[in-house]
Formats: sequence, structure tokens, C-alpha cells
Amino acid sequence: MVRWIDISVSNRQLKLYDASTLLKTYPIAVGKVLTPTPTGNYIIVNKEANPGGPFGVLWMGLSKPHYGIHGTNDPSSIGKEVSHGCVRMYNNDVTELSSMVPIGTNVYIHT
Repeated sequence: MVRWIDISVSNRQLKLYDASTLLKTYPIAVGKVLTPTPTGNYIIVNKEANPGGPFGVLWMGLSKPHYGIHGTNDPSSIGKEVSHGCVRMYNNDVTELSSMVPIGTNVYIHT
């Protein structure tokens, strides 16, 4: 099992793969023009349940400091360019995703 995450900023979609098999597609919110979501290859370095504030029920930190994949306390923001660069997901989606990916999972972010 080689799970990895593909994030398309322009499509506002996060896709979970196992090797070349697509397992699930999730809608996301991404960074706004002045605070874009950084493109590149990263890994999930930590997970924190109930981080508080705008981060919803779960935070998964990326190897780029201060950036992560997290839930939201504003579900109406999903599908939009509204964050400070992080990837926002519905709380139930980020909880499901976290249960399927371990720390160390590769995350590929592209336009």
C-alpha cells in the first residue's frame, strides 16, 4: 500500500491514491491570491485533533512549516480561494482522510 495525496489548486480538489488507483476525491478550499497554497512535494509531518480556532476538528501539518490540511469552522468556504495558503476540507472529510493516511504520506500540490 503506497498512499499519496494529489492536490489540484485550480480544480480545488484533493485526491487520495493508493499507488495508481484513485480511492477518493474531496472538495477543498485553497489559498487566496495574496496567500496562495504553495505548490510542490511535501509530506504529512504531524496530526492534531481539535486544534481550535478556524482549523475545524483536525490539523495535518505539512513538511512546509505553517502549512497544512485541516478542517474548517466555515463549511461555506469549501470550493473557494479563501485560506492563508492551507488546504481546507469539510470536517467529516478531513477526519476520514486522516484515518486513511499515516504520518509520512506524500502530498503533491500543483496548479
